[in-house]
Amino acid sequence: MTGGVCDRIAQMFERFSSSYYLGRLYVRPGDCDRPVIHGDDHERVNERLYASGDGVERLDAPLVMKFDGEGTHFPVHGDDSVPSGTLAVPGPMAADERLPDRREVLLATPERAGELLRYAGYAPDEGART
Repeated sequence: MTGGVCDRIAQMFERFSSSYYLGRLYVRPGDCDRPVIHGDDHERVNERLYASGDGVERLDAPLVMKFDGEGTHFPVHGDDSVPSGTLAVPGPMAADERLPDRREVLLATPERAGELLRYAGYAPDEGART
């Protein structure tokens, strides 16, 4: 994956509020057990929007997103089998007959993502990119 494509992914999210970035991704049903975006996209968004720049930081921590005004937040992991710019969601999340389609996606800020993951009981080492 070229740096230019990954840079566009990280830049496609703009500050929306004190707790969220807003972006657009192609959302489609996927043969996956959890929501995923391309591994390089995931790492680049983590680096650009989640990392503080201080010391060594994990770039495989899950991103936290929601789409379609749905109140359900979900952790998003990296998976190199998904095309760049695409959010693949498992069957139950893809019940919308209008998928696949480009959708507005809310990406939680690092602080908000941390809160949401803690509330959900997420263990930090779950889903680390291998």
